[in-house]
Amino acid sequence: MVEEAAAVLPGVAAAAAASAPPHLLLICFPGQGHVNPMLRLAKRVAAKGLLVTFSSLASVGARLAAASGVSAGGDGVPVGRGRVRFEFLEDGDPGPDLDDLMRHLETAGPPAFAALLRRQAEEGRPVACVVANNPFMPWASAVAAAEGIPTAVLWVQSYAVFSLYYYHAHGLVEFPPEDDPAARFKLPGLPEMSATDVPSFLLPSNPFKLLADAIITQFRTIGRATWVLVNSFAELEADVVAALPGVTPRPPELIPVGPLIELQQGEEEEEEEDAVRGDLIKAADDCVGWLDAQPPRSVVYASVGSVVVLSPGEVAEMAHGLASTGRPFLWVVRPDTQPHLPAGFLDSVSGRGAVVPWSPQERVLAHPSTACFLTHCGWNSTLETVAAGVPVVAFPQWGDQCTDARFLVEELGMGVRLRAAPAGLRREAVRDAVEAAVAGPRAGDMLASARRWSAAARAAVAPGGSSDANVQAFVDEVARRACGGGAAKAQAQAQAQPPPAVVTQA
Repeated sequence: MVEEAAAVLPGVAAAAAASAPPHLLLICFPGQGHVNPMLRLAKRVAAKGLLVTFSSLASVGARLAAASGVSAGGDGVPVGRGRVRFEFLEDGDPGPDLDDLMRHLETAGPPAFAALLRRQAEEGRPVACVVANNPFMPWASAVAAAEGIPTAVLWVQSYAVFSLYYYHAHGLVEFPPEDDPAARFKLPGLPEMSATDVPSFLLPSNPFKLLADAIITQFRTIGRATWVLVNSFAELEADVVAALPGVTPRPPELIPVGPLIELQQGEEEEEEEDAVRGDLIKAADDCVGWLDAQPPRSVVYASVGSVVVLSPGEVAEMAHGLASTGRPFLWVVRPDTQPHLPAGFLDSVSGRGAVVPWSPQERVLAHPSTACFLTHCGWNSTLETVAAGVPVVAFPQWGDQCTDARFLVEELGMGVRLRAAPAGLRREAVRDAVEAAVAGPRAGDMLASARRWSAAARAAVAPGGSSDANVQAFVDEVARRACGGGAAKAQAQAQAQPPPAVVTQA
């Protein structure tokens, strides 16, 4: 009897898997700027009824567990009509620095990822689609294809930056010399730009050669993906969205699904957000409470993100500059940077200035007390401040931050640039830039522009908005393919089993 029953179990399991919600698996590069949009996409997709597994290196799993209370395995947590769960690669130690990490991803990543995909099928939740943020993990699509799984790519930067990379990768543009700031170039859909507006990874002075090589490699393979999703929205970058299909060779169709931000609407949504957070550094618990005690539009919020490293001199000048504004400020200073704070600084600003190791940034920006955002202009921070409608003091350092700053200040009209002097950042420049953004002659216009873009961003992700409709269409297509493929697999596996024995009574 046991053997006879077991003979039909594979077909039954396959049929059960085929009737379950489609399973989307996201594989993410181990950086905060990648974790945030990928996990937010996971929640958007899950809310529409899919089972979503978020994955990255084992080291990311450990950091998420420590900072955000994430636990791996199991059924996950409910988000809307679906669920989000976590499961991490069994990949070993990635090493101490960036070059070590890139080599580790290239060697240990593919076999660990293939094992993870097979494990999902063995445990009754076969993967219907893989979503990868490919720039630094270009092997993910090939591994998924070998398992017969279609792939989507999430581009976590802007359409404008995609366009610049695409033109460069295909030899369609020559950027001006870096030592000629007055030289300009023009591409379809983009404003006239200088070398200082180009992602620094594409310039000869770029020190991060492995990163640049990985990004360029993606542009030679990105067409293999079934979908290319973009963390932006059509209304924000209408000109470049319209221009890209006319480029030769033609790029893949890009599908805007952003801004991938936290949408805080009610108590239930806030509980779901807290249950699925992606902070790799534990956020300070008292940020929102501190903001509650400040007057409306009074606080300068400052953060240079999770990767940018300011020199000790820059940290000191930033500290004195923020203090000299005379305004309350909330400043994110990561634990590795806090030793560079001037002696006695924290005591001198106590009560007016708050220094925290990390913050729940989307809540800080949405708070009515926040007046402006001094930012490095990473794309996540850019979209978060656009969605919140907060003017910026743009202080880009490298990578796509240079392009993002140009668009925030000159194209969107949402802020001012903070520029370091040849000798380095000066406190007077910090003070003057903050004053210009909050109370200068153009401050009212910048706030009005920020609020217009905030309304457009929120409309795009509201039910029926342009990006929400694209997410729904993606989910529907994944579900359609999963139903067809799942039913076929279930039928094939059932037909491969011998017919069940006829059991007769003795």
